[in-house]
Amino acid sequence: METTVLSSSPRLFPLYRAAVLRRPHGSGLPGRSLRLDGVTIDRVHLAEYGRVCGFRLRDELPATYVHVLAFPMALSLMTAADFPFPVLGLVHVENTIEVLRPLTSSDTFSLSVQAEALRPHPRGMQLDLVATASIDDSPVWRGRSTYLRRGPGNSDKSGKSGLSAVGPPPASAVWRVPRRTGNDYAAVSGDRNPIHTSRLMARAFGFRSTIAHGMWTKARCLAQLEGRLPETFSVSVAFKTPMLLPATVEFSGPSSGPSSGASSGPSSGASSGPSSGPSSGASSGASSGASSRAADGFAVHDRRTGKPHLAGAIVELDRADPDEGAR
Repeated sequence: METTVLSSSPRLFPLYRAAVLRRPHGSGLPGRSLRLDGVTIDRVHLAEYGRVCGFRLRDELPATYVHVLAFPMALSLMTAADFPFPVLGLVHVENTIEVLRPLTSSDTFSLSVQAEALRPHPRGMQLDLVATASIDDSPVWRGRSTYLRRGPGNSDKSGKSGLSAVGPPPASAVWRVPRRTGNDYAAVSGDRNPIHTSRLMARAFGFRSTIAHGMWTKARCLAQLEGRLPETFSVSVAFKTPMLLPATVEFSGPSSGPSSGASSGPSSGASSGPSSGPSSGASSGASSGASSRAADGFAVHDRRTGKPHLAGAIVELDRADPDEGAR
């Protein structure tokens, strides 16, 4: 696969303009990846991201933070003329993140993004955007976002996720998610899809009000478990029904903590969910050369109706054998 090396992170405004105006004509996924070297952390931005998502102020990066750094590169691929689908209308249905080595605010690393695995789905077509952070050519973080393009379906059910939420489990925390959450997360993430920020546009897409970003909801779940997560782990989520803002939701987490004794953490905090829309679930993360243990589940449900907004699982990873390397 050809690699295009960028000199800086793509600017978002031209990409959003391209998302509206450009008509894709590709028949397959772009046969190239984008790479950005010398990525450093803006501590002011990191602190604001932590405030919006509920993380404590600390040197170690939240697992979801690198996804925000990779977002402009992913959007650049998705708005290119040879991308097969228009960005508007793609639904983010799943996300898996692997933390192969904790990253800190003082680290410098490379980011690469590529599209892969275009495949039929019962409700249309799916594809993955895969982002990888590397230090000295060794992967230390990987994120896989699965998008659904609705259309004629395929009867094969193999695209269905193993992550499900069958009835609301006992809640370990209640979150009151204010209406501003969509705008707050858009400001720190760069994801300014108007269904999250404009009630008028949300209604045009069939929602009664703005909806939370799916990746905000995932981040808020990890903030709820902060301080109890394994050092290296995989966390997979399926975005279920949209979270209409404002909302009151319940978080349900493992009673003894993800794979290594992590528990559900302090029970407070507003949170608003990353974008979604109706979806199928997330695949569980496979480790890059690291072995894994049993998974522990967590979920977010509407407090009044019990409808699921997110279902997830965390798996502790063993560090890869240094002679084996990361796949």
